Amino acid sequence: MSIEEIKELIDTKDGVMLYFWGDNCSVCDVLKPKISTAFKENFPKIEQLFIDAKTNTDIAAAFSVFSIPTTIVYLAGKEFAREGRAMSVISLVEQIRRPYEIMNS
Repeated sequence: MSIEEIKELIDTKDGVMLYFWGDNCSVCDVLKPKISTAFKENFPKIEQLFIDAKTNTDIAAAFSVFSIPTTIVYLAGKEFAREGRAMSVISLVEQIRRPYEIMNS
């Protein structure tokens, strides 16, 4: 997926979650399935994209991602949340819950 395609998704979808990871990152490996499951269960209308930051350095740079893992959530085309490295999945879900519910009520 290109930078332009990702930006178009952000502009056209109500919600998009970008998860930047790397194949040699143990924290990434642990968080990736937890974040994916949390978003599927709590925010089914948010599009999930998993981007390998090591092989897609241009995309990572375009979104100002310089460490992994990094999760960025866009709601209504605007960056709403950005969490990195030592993130709490529960805290991220709680941060997004209220605006997501308002957008989808």
